[in-house]
Amino acid sequence: MPTVSVKWQKKVFDGIEIDITLPAYVFKAQLYDLTGVPPERQKIMVKGGLLKDDADWSAIGVKDGQKLMMMGTADEIVKAPEKAIVFAEDLPEEALATNLGYSAGLVNLGNTCYMNSTVQCLKSVPELKSALSNYSLAARSTDVDQTSHMLTVATRELFGELDRSVNAVSPTQFWMVLRKKYPQFSQLQNGIYMQQDAEECWTQLLYTLSQSLKAPASSEDLDAVKALFGVNLRSRLHCQESGEESSETESVYSLKCHISHEVNHLHEGLKHGLKGELEKTSPTLGRTALYLKDSLIDSLPRYLTVQFVRFFWKRETNQKAKILRKVDYPLELDIFDLCSEDLRKKLEAPRQKLRDEEGKKLGLQTSAKSGSKDSDVKMTDAEASSNGSGESSTVNQQEGASSGKETHMTGIYDLVAVLTHKGRSADSGHYVAWVKQESGKWIQYDDDNPSMQREEDITKLSGGGDWHMAYIIMYKARFVSM
Repeated sequence: MPTVSVKWQKKVFDGIEIDITLPAYVFKAQLYDLTGVPPERQKIMVKGGLLKDDADWSAIGVKDGQKLMMMGTADEIVKAPEKAIVFAEDLPEEALATNLGYSAGLVNLGNTCYMNSTVQCLKSVPELKSALSNYSLAARSTDVDQTSHMLTVATRELFGELDRSVNAVSPTQFWMVLRKKYPQFSQLQNGIYMQQDAEECWTQLLYTLSQSLKAPASSEDLDAVKALFGVNLRSRLHCQESGEESSETESVYSLKCHISHEVNHLHEGLKHGLKGELEKTSPTLGRTALYLKDSLIDSLPRYLTVQFVRFFWKRETNQKAKILRKVDYPLELDIFDLCSEDLRKKLEAPRQKLRDEEGKKLGLQTSAKSGSKDSDVKMTDAEASSNGSGESSTVNQQEGASSGKETHMTGIYDLVAVLTHKGRSADSGHYVAWVKQESGKWIQYDDDNPSMQREEDITKLSGGGDWHMAYIIMYKARFVSM
């Protein structure tokens, strides 16, 4: 990569590397980090005039050691208020964002909204951030390749930078490593990086982190990512031709909400997603036969992810098409009826405890089994990840509740993140993240522009038109102490 120096005002910045495979906007983002001059205000003199955001470096012919001149004014530095009392509406936007407790946005490096929205949603999981903070070269498993290690480190560094910054962060390093690990995200069209599928980015990133964050020579119990996002499914397979029946188990990181003319609500789509057909060899028939597959959830994650299967390949036009049908989803999701019989039995007592506690709030009499003095209920968020270093927050902890009580899942989940897509095709359009903060406030992360949203508007992202509609949603498990 050629190395250049840039003169801006009375300062000279030496040794700036230019990746000529990336758009010129990325180079401007690097200069923004150094100077504070936003890319849209930068005027950089190159061969042929001013450097454009989508300029082709090969046409410019930049050389190693070349000196460039840049003009432009930096963002005004926010000054500390002189008055002792300042009302929230009088604060600068950056200071207001800090006080509200939400982190910075991400600069779009050219059709990278799919990546930015994925990062913002996953960053909202404190247990994942905690596991990443403990990751180091020394903790790296011998099974993890170099690019996976680099992507894990880049994720950790990007999460940290977002938490520390009040201005938009340029994810240049993360993007470069992501494309190195997964070259499919480097696809070009007319010299410009193409829009990619956010679900594919989400899946690939989680898979990499699941490999990296395993302790050396670990068992599944020490798989931090699986503990946070993994869903175990128990499936029954039935061949109608031969009458054969068998069962199998599998672990997935998300459930699918299949959309048809019969599906109006998330719950209906999840039921459709747990049923299916597959072809496999029948031992009885001695050939391939059709099997019906019926699955149930056999273990629950701390964070339940659901993908709305909105994209499909349209043969007539030979391109991806999108199902725009409206599918409602709730702020509170109960998946008890989607669970296996064994899991339902484990959930019954915690669910009764939860009902009793809610009944106490309404002044109702609780059940005899859980009405004793020692049956105080403590509702908590998911505990720390399996490495034990994460933080947990108390939602409704009664005074004097025993700290030695164990927490149990209830099968009830609360919505904490929504990743939406706006547009008609997965290869175009725009992705945005909507994330619930610790304060309970909802923030829309539209690349580098975070903004507050009303909770009642979050469930309106359900489709039915050309507005943003939910593509991936994430729920957080509700626990009870027993």
